Amino acid sequence: MTPTLILAINIAAIAVMLLCLTTVYRLRSNIPGGVVGKQWGYLTSLVTLFTLGYFVTPFFTSLPPEIISLVVAMIFFFGAVYVLITVRLIYRIIEEMTR
Repeated sequence: MTPTLILAINIAAIAVMLLCLTTVYRLRSNIPGGVVGKQWGYLTSLVTLFTLGYFVTPFFTSLPPEIISLVVAMIFFFGAVYVLITVRLIYRIIEEMTR
């Protein structure tokens, strides 16, 4: 893959994450407190963390391999945590709706 294509993909990914970040913060005021609000706070934190991480991706080519491996491992870990929180949040919302 050419460096220009990689950079273009990175910029597109950053743009999508910025859109997600603004959406998460915009929706935050509409989320009730309690369990759902707490979970939404966790999701907001993770989306913020991922967005910051995406800003690093254009510089990956200048990072040592050990750092790249650590960043990838962290992305996998926090991605798994994000999925766990999302599934639990959806479960709780469905549980509330069916009562």
